[in-house]
Parts: sequence; C-alpha cells; structure tokens
Amino acid sequence: MLQLRSGAVSVLVGCLALAACSSWSLTEPPAPPAYDVRSATVVADQAVPPVPPTLLSAINDHVNAAIAVTTRETPLPKVALTIRVTDLRQRRSFNHDRNSAKINVDAASVDNGAVLAIASFDIVNYTPDPTAANDLMAEDIAARIRSIFVLNAPPLVN
Repeated sequence: MLQLRSGAVSVLVGCLALAACSSWSLTEPPAPPAYDVRSATVVADQAVPPVPPTLLSAINDHVNAAIAVTTRETPLPKVALTIRVTDLRQRRSFNHDRNSAKINVDAASVDNGAVLAIASFDIVNYTPDPTAANDLMAEDIAARIRSIFVLNAPPLVN
C-alpha cells in the first residue's frame, strides 16, 4: 500500500514537472515599441478635486528633464506625450498620509497627430509631510513615465 502511494506521488510530480516545462518558450517575446519622445504636456481633468498647479508643474518639469537628457541612436517614431491626471486623492487614511493619483498618458505622433500608444497607471505614496506630498507624487509619476517610454533619469542636482 505504501509503495502504491509513493508511486502515485512520483507520477503526479513527474506530470507536474512536464506540464511546467511545456509552458516554457525558447523564443523571446517581442520588444515593446519604442518612441523618440520630444515633449510632454501635463493637464488635469475637471471632474477631479482641484489639482494643485504646483503638482502639474512639478510633473512637467520632471518629465521634460528626462526627455532632455535622453538620446536615441536609432531613428524612432517621434511622439509628444499628453499626461492627464484623472483623479487625485490627498491626505487619505487614518493618519492622513496616503496620497494617490490616476494617470493616463497618450503618445501622439509629431508628424500626423495620431495616437500611437496609451498608458494608464495608478500611483500611491505615503508621507506624513503634506508639503512633500506633491514633490513625491511628481517624482513617482515621472519615474513611471521614464520606465514606460525608456527615458533616462536626469542627473541629481546638489
């Protein structure tokens, strides 16, 4: 009886191992499309609570600084980004330290205005300092955009 169970367990483990191996692929997935980002504009939807102009300005500064230091060796489609803050919630939670935003990004062709790529994401950060909340939110949003559109991070200023 004990041998029968151990044999069944061995067969089950073998089947699971074969199933796991069969899902592996030797071909790499295609690389995501890349773009030569030329400019960024940051706007806020009217349906949200008022977005501080300092936040919009900080996002714009961070993203445009990343665009300025990014160079491309191969020619890529030129795009302009429109970054929309569609929802902003500040000083939420029991400790009033949770801040969140919903962001939509459209990458439109510089040549003909056609939208080539769309990205949407949520950002959440925690800070007990209300004056630092906008700066942290701006950097978090810019970091996500740098990651999505393969932009270089600007050098830190002392």
